[in-house]
Amino acid sequence: MANEMLLKYGCNPNQKPSRVFMEDGKDLPIEVLNGKPGYINLLDAFNGWQLVRELKKATGMCAATSFKHVSPAGAAVGRPLTETEAKIYFVDDLGELSPMACAYARARGADRMSSYGDFIALSDVCDVPTAKMIQREVSDGIIAPGYTDEALEILKSKRKGTYNIIKIDENYVPAPIETKQVFGVTFEQGRNEFKIDNDLLTNIVTENKDIPDDKKEDLVISLITLKYTQSNSVCYVKNGQAIGIGAGQQSRVHCTRLAGSKADNWWLRQHPKVMGLQFVDDIRRPDRDNTIDVYISDEYEDVLRDGEWQRLFKVKPDVLTKEEKQEWLAKNTDVCLGSDAFFPFGDNIERAKKSGVKYIAEPGGSIRDDNVIDTCNKYGMAMAFTGMRLFHH
Repeated sequence: MANEMLLKYGCNPNQKPSRVFMEDGKDLPIEVLNGKPGYINLLDAFNGWQLVRELKKATGMCAATSFKHVSPAGAAVGRPLTETEAKIYFVDDLGELSPMACAYARARGADRMSSYGDFIALSDVCDVPTAKMIQREVSDGIIAPGYTDEALEILKSKRKGTYNIIKIDENYVPAPIETKQVFGVTFEQGRNEFKIDNDLLTNIVTENKDIPDDKKEDLVISLITLKYTQSNSVCYVKNGQAIGIGAGQQSRVHCTRLAGSKADNWWLRQHPKVMGLQFVDDIRRPDRDNTIDVYISDEYEDVLRDGEWQRLFKVKPDVLTKEEKQEWLAKNTDVCLGSDAFFPFGDNIERAKKSGVKYIAEPGGSIRDDNVIDTCNKYGMAMAFTGMRLFHH
């Protein structure tokens, strides 16, 4: 290891010189095993590593995240995949999957469009099943506390041998005070070491006071994910994985809508019509993902018009009608929702209800808390006030 690492450039090619280094003179806590990571790669790597490390501490399960532009596109713990999940994540041909591979399949599969070209973070050693999964995806790099010899060789074969592979010292503890510069001015603050666990979910302010243990775990997953998501942000979670993340929006309800639409797409991809799509044999994985995204959207005609569908499908699919989508979306229930700051209006709850949300965790503290609580009560939702904001910039 070394004290500094020179980078090709910063956020953009014109931003030179660029490097990362340790001001205290100690060695960097990472070792680059392959490739040459860039400035944004390392931002994603360090944020992603913190996220999966905390998910593992909170749940006791291995965790993975798929990062893009300093926010997670997906995050999950290593629960086994259902047969349907294995199919919609396109990993049903890989045989038996390890918990680590299941975690990454969930993290990558939640929003495959956004995960294209991701930077991966794993809480545990990267094994062969996980490496084989990563091998065929478009990805910029990975950070993990270790790699088996065979997994490392598989990953080194990506991108003509240039795939970024980083090993992180899992025992590294950063200084309690962090700094950064903006416009020549140095900012300093205490690191956000706030612990997120079930103790945050004891102040249930709604008439429905029942949050089952598995839903508490999902709410904790949503809050830890939000801790490393650019604010404003909200996160929908179901069965141990984020299914919709809305990041970096100025309006809270826009976050809720954006993340809700992603959660809806995740659920619609499980519709029998979508799972039954017959793609041409040589379709590229990104083209297939984009086609599914368009097919379930209001712009479905773009992939079903004559001259276009023949390029994508063996058989022209029937339209997935608005009525069919509404009927299917109504079957998505018991979804959990976390917010990094208070909901200022009940309209957020109204939108969340459309995506099957029943359990909510948010800080509270709005002058309109009563309106938000009343809206939850109208739908029989259970909402906990955490008392803790989770802004991340």
